[in-house]
Amino acid sequence: MPALALLSAVFVVGVEQTMQWKYGASGIIGMLFLTIGIKAKSPTISSIGAVVLALLVAGPAI
Repeated sequence: MPALALLSAVFVVGVEQTMQWKYGASGIIGMLFLTIGIKAKSPTISSIGAVVLALLVAGPAI
């Protein structure tokens, strides 16, 4: 069990660092809203996070 927790923590930190590098502070805020919304089981907060991330990803294409 500790190995699984360590691997998931490394994965989460890696995803956060990639978001910070590629999308800056807005990416971290979107990811934060998405994670908080999922953990709190709040569709509104998770939707806000998903929309922020979608706008960041689709921004250059628009």
